[in-house]
Amino acid sequence: MWINGVKQTELSARDRAVQFGDGCFTTAAVVNGQVVMLAAHLQRLKDGCERLLMRIPDLQQLAKEMQQAAHGQAQAVLKVILTPGAGGRGYSRTGCTMPTRILSLSPWPHHYAALQQQGVVLNTSPVRLARNPLLAGVKHLNRLEQVLIRHHLDQTGGDEALVLDTNGTVVECCAANLFWRKGNTLYTPRLEQAGVDGIMRRYLLAEMAASGQTCQLIDSHREEVLNADEVVICNALMPVLPVRQIDDVSFTARSLYQQLRASCPTMEVS
Repeated sequence: MWINGVKQTELSARDRAVQFGDGCFTTAAVVNGQVVMLAAHLQRLKDGCERLLMRIPDLQQLAKEMQQAAHGQAQAVLKVILTPGAGGRGYSRTGCTMPTRILSLSPWPHHYAALQQQGVVLNTSPVRLARNPLLAGVKHLNRLEQVLIRHHLDQTGGDEALVLDTNGTVVECCAANLFWRKGNTLYTPRLEQAGVDGIMRRYLLAEMAASGQTCQLIDSHREEVLNADEVVICNALMPVLPVRQIDDVSFTARSLYQQLRASCPTMEVS
């Protein structure tokens, strides 16, 4: 782990990440010593800082630190956290003069390879996401809802969760975004009220648009997803996985999965 460019594991208890969950983060794939989609991850961090009214760190310096962390790694996961730093009184950031940069590496999730073959089982989570347009889309550090979603999911044996908001609208999974197909029409949830606008979601939407394919961003209920011909999930590490079951409903089609997988960056070690 590196904190502000120094290899260490100690963070001030006064840092606003500790005090208030004040900050944002991104999780990137490292393959063959390179950060996959580095520019997109830097843009996400910049966007997160702007949305949270945080000072943006030197992105060239951050990119260099990310590349240094990735160097020599065949496959790994790189997490980057940005916070306003330590200081301030109460909720005020006054006195926070130096943003904190935290980089950490963790092992590659090899179970994704098996899930590509067998498909993912989603269980509808009893935990609903609060609707909050001010923070919707941002990967901020306040992830208690996801912690509770994962806790419930761990009791079920499912691979991932189908997550709704407090209005019953389908939003995402615990740690992934969601696409589905009905006939030739593609859908993904709008994220204007809740959820995380993931790196891979952005990438796939851009790839579809570039190829002239339309994906409708909609507010839908669980029943519409269960009525789909095919469902896939994605994040920056998977990068896309087919869904074979949601609760007691099964899916067998994989044409959308094959299409999206072919357009994704490779995660294979050379």
